[in-house]
Amino acid sequence: MIRQACIAVFLSAGSVAADGCRLALVLALDVSSSVDAGEDALQRGGLVSALTAPEVSAAFFANSLPVSLAVFEWSGRYNQELILDWTLIDSPAALERVAGIVARSERSHNDFPTAMGYALGYGAGLLERAPHCLYKTIDISGDGQNNEGFSPRQAYAAFPFDDVTVNGLVVNGADYEAETGLIAFYRSQVIYGAGAFVEIAQGFEDYERAMRRKLERELTPPVIGAAPGMPPKG
Repeated sequence: MIRQACIAVFLSAGSVAADGCRLALVLALDVSSSVDAGEDALQRGGLVSALTAPEVSAAFFANSLPVSLAVFEWSGRYNQELILDWTLIDSPAALERVAGIVARSERSHNDFPTAMGYALGYGAGLLERAPHCLYKTIDISGDGQNNEGFSPRQAYAAFPFDDVTVNGLVVNGADYEAETGLIAFYRSQVIYGAGAFVEIAQGFEDYERAMRRKLERELTPPVIGAAPGMPPKG
């Protein structure tokens, strides 16, 4: 079952030519049914503001090798939509252009559950066709635990994640008792690979600050080469 899902996810990711860069970075935004329209606007707008923040811009250009960026949104097992295909951020103008693409994007789905394993598989497929970079990172943001399809741990076993770091941005403050362990879930089940970490937003109103902090940490060259962390065991 997971193998068939892997094939479907890889086919949906397409292909792209390779160029050298220091980091291939995938940003994955949660648009599952637990995220209402106002929260999605805060998430999308927060990402735009974070990308254009002075400290994040400085981190993008802190090294002579550029960063390549891709952005997608995810919810149910077959509901991943590419917002930004691989784009080399080789100038402030390029960064402004991609921020504009995210700002103009519209939510693709709003009534599907949280299929995080499928989202991670889709991210792995994107990285398979990314420009050749020194490092590969997936950022996955969300306000709930996986509740459809295979788990993050199963995704790490089924897809090529050997040289990939997965960081998490937890949107804390869910209304349901089932989500009170969300931070622990991200720390034990979601983050993966060298130097992986969790950033916490206290509600969607705090999303911009948390995303800005996370991007700055990931993009700053000395941090990208940090000591390896312990991936979750299958």
